[in-house]
Amino acid sequence: MGGMVFIDLRDRYGVTQLVVDENTNKDIFALANDLGREFVIQAKGTVIERSSKNANIATGDIEINLTELNILNKAEVPPFTIQADTDGGEELRMQYRYLDLRREPLQNNLILRHRMAKLIRDYLDNKGFIEVETPYLIKSTPEGARDFVVPSRIHHGEFYALPQSPQVFKQLLMVGGFDKYFQIVKCFRDEDFRSDRQPEFTQIDCEMSFVEQEDILKTFEGMMKYVLLKIKGLDFPDPFPRMTYAQSMEEYGNDKPDIRFGMKIKNLSHIAKGKGFVVFDGSEYIGGICAEGCSEYTRKQTDELTNFVKKPQIGAKGLVYVKYEKDGSLKSSVDKFYSQEDLKKWADELKAKPGDLLLILSGDKEHTQNALSELRLEMGNQLGLRDKQIFAPLWVVDFPLLEWDEKSNRFFAKHHPFTSPKKEDIGLLDSNPKDIRANAYDFVINGTEIGGGSIRIYDSALQRKMFELLNFTEEEANSQFGFLMNAFKFGAPPHGGIAFGFDRLTSILNGTDSIRDVIAFPKNNAGRDIMIDSPSTISKDQLNELNILVAEKKK
Repeated sequence: MGGMVFIDLRDRYGVTQLVVDENTNKDIFALANDLGREFVIQAKGTVIERSSKNANIATGDIEINLTELNILNKAEVPPFTIQADTDGGEELRMQYRYLDLRREPLQNNLILRHRMAKLIRDYLDNKGFIEVETPYLIKSTPEGARDFVVPSRIHHGEFYALPQSPQVFKQLLMVGGFDKYFQIVKCFRDEDFRSDRQPEFTQIDCEMSFVEQEDILKTFEGMMKYVLLKIKGLDFPDPFPRMTYAQSMEEYGNDKPDIRFGMKIKNLSHIAKGKGFVVFDGSEYIGGICAEGCSEYTRKQTDELTNFVKKPQIGAKGLVYVKYEKDGSLKSSVDKFYSQEDLKKWADELKAKPGDLLLILSGDKEHTQNALSELRLEMGNQLGLRDKQIFAPLWVVDFPLLEWDEKSNRFFAKHHPFTSPKKEDIGLLDSNPKDIRANAYDFVINGTEIGGGSIRIYDSALQRKMFELLNFTEEEANSQFGFLMNAFKFGAPPHGGIAFGFDRLTSILNGTDSIRDVIAFPKNNAGRDIMIDSPSTISKDQLNELNILVAEKKK
């Protein structure tokens, strides 16, 4: 600007304006004119009051009149603009993550992550918890997701696995007499890649001895209230709501309900069948939701909703709608089969009023509830009911202990094999396993599962019975978990615990859409680190040393 050069000097503490006057120091002025974006410099000068102040930055009242300037490192022009609202797409920014990390939003995200980790450690330390590290190279187990495996060079043909969680180790710590354990720990799951999933993730892992479910819920509800108060300034004086798994499925269509808004699902089967509409009459379940104030939705909008529920990932065959007009009349896409009196019964069941829109799906019960859940969330988005600055936490309890898999014709553990059944349901182990409720609980915020846990089985006989239900032979159970069963023989205390997804919790409280935004060096949607090009092949010498032969991939 004429005889003046202004420099925006950025570090992780913010931006400071430097100024050089040509008339004061021609050498520094010439050097300053050679500076480019992202140059690394060393500057000295006098802090002076700024004539045109900038209220948008913390240092906006001052600038530094330079007396010295050194270029420590020149930089190429970056592949995207390094500022809050960058022009770089996600893949490009992940390729140059070290440049992306210079942007203030990402730096603030990681600072928030650091603050949360410290708050959690402080809270648990004050409650008498001890942080204990557990191994990363462990034994592979068959339940849950696939393990990442690590070949052993020394033990030919044998493999370690990376832990999906420290589950068995925290239980062994309870046997070892550490009654309050926690760990902020990396975990690994070799899952098929989906949006917003990472093959490696961080969880807050916790376990306590001589406790029942109520002790766990109170302790960690206190932790979450502490974090919400310190990070968001939100005070929750009342206990968090609790909801059974069965209620959550009936009213919200999933086990992680977003209770920031109503629009609960209602079963309409008893009043919608028997009127000659084949689609409904042949369905196991008919359910609906009421979207307030949406009766003026156009045909185009209702068609878009129909296309939404027909998406492959949702899989509904169609959508029935009823417009409750402001004059009190009801107009539907199935007027041929249902009278005004019939439709009014639907509206009353859904507690609709003039001006509302009823949206109805049918099919088998579980699938239709899931589809209604997705439709409800979509309507919540369209109506602005899912404000990221509103936080609605709750506990979901009384999960099924087991789930039946038709393909393999066997039961699987809903949580894991060490989850204890409700005491009052233990008698159903022989007679009716599918109706057994687990002594398990999930913590949910804004429709996202943040944490989950259970009271554990600590009795060897009950644990063996559980293995039998899960189709483990005695040899398989001993091979996989013999060390835990042996430990129980020496006196295991009653114990239980919980684990919270630390990345997910940070993302929710930060208001970001992806956990990648709160992880320093994440993988992309395909599970690749495109910055360092990983995973990658290894040399033949390394493969030979590990006695591994890589087969050609089948087409």
